[in-house]
Parts: sequence; structure tokens; C-alpha cells
Amino acid sequence: MGRRVDTIRQSMRMPRAAAIAGILFAVLLITSQSLIWLSIPADPYASPLDIVRHSKTITTALNLLPFAGIAFLWFIAVVRDRLGELEDRFFATVFLGSGLLYVTMIFAGAAIAGALIGLLTAGTDSLTTSGVYALTRAEIYRFMNLFATKMAAVFMMSGSTIFVRTQIVPRWLALVGYVLATSLLLSIGSIN
Repeated sequence: MGRRVDTIRQSMRMPRAAAIAGILFAVLLITSQSLIWLSIPADPYASPLDIVRHSKTITTALNLLPFAGIAFLWFIAVVRDRLGELEDRFFATVFLGSGLLYVTMIFAGAAIAGALIGLLTAGTDSLTTSGVYALTRAEIYRFMNLFATKMAAVFMMSGSTIFVRTQIVPRWLALVGYVLATSLLLSIGSIN
């Protein structure tokens, strides 16, 4: 009897842990992205001096991303644990794989951005004259806004499919996930 009560209590804590991890991820990612959007000029041909002036804010934003990634991985683990025996191996693999690729793309983009900021603040003038600055900025955009966004969409679609099949969340929430994932897949696709 005591073991069954412990199992029930454990399963009741899992949704709460997933919710907390998901909310923590969202707050950290939104904070990081907001700081970046406010600090980096939208024009890719703007002077790198604008970035140098905001380098501390951008560095703070980039330093938040690993914690967002950890919260996201925790969210994935708790959701998969919650699914247990209901887990469909095909969709669970796509769910896990796309989540890992999403975090990888975010981390890769952040690492390249951090390196670029370090070089810009060190006063390396050859970055702008050689075209390295423009190339690096385009690559950061591709990692963060193209590849990561596509993986986020695949993650949302596979998660929504799992949620519809297992009915562990309300159906309307899974349908919202499909709509948002489709908009991510179709809306982001080129560098301005």
C-alpha cells in the first residue's frame, strides 16, 4: 500500500515539474531574446560599433541561454517520464531528437555570437573590412532563426501528436501547438 501511495504522489509531481521547467525555459529564452533584439540593430549592414556599445547586455543575454537549455531538457525528460508506457517510440524519438537539435542550434548560434562579440570588443578592425563580420552575423542568424526555428516547429508538431494520442493535455492545447508549429515552419525562411 505504501509503495502505491508513493507512486501516485510521484506521478502527481511530474506535471508540476514539467510545468515549472517549461515556464522557466520560456522566461529565460524570452528574456535572452528580448535583450538581444533590443541590443542588436536589425540592419545587418549597421556598424559593428552598435554591437560593441551593447556588448555587456548581449553577453548577459547569451549567458542566460545555457540555463534556458537546461530547463528545456528538463521539460523534455519530465514529459517523457510522464508518458511512460503510453510513449510511441516513433514520435518520442522525433520529439527527443528535435528538442536536442533545437538546443544544439541555440547553443551553436550563441557560441558563435559570443566569439564575435569578444573579437569586436577586442578591437579587431579586420573583421569588418574582410567580410568576416557580415558572414558571421549571417551564420548566427541562420543557426538561431532558421535552423533552430525549424527544429522548434518539428518539436511542437511531434509533441502535439503525442499529446493528442495520449490525451495527457487538453485536445485544444495540442491543436494550438499544431497551428503554431505550422506558422513557424512556413513563416521563417530567408535572410532579409
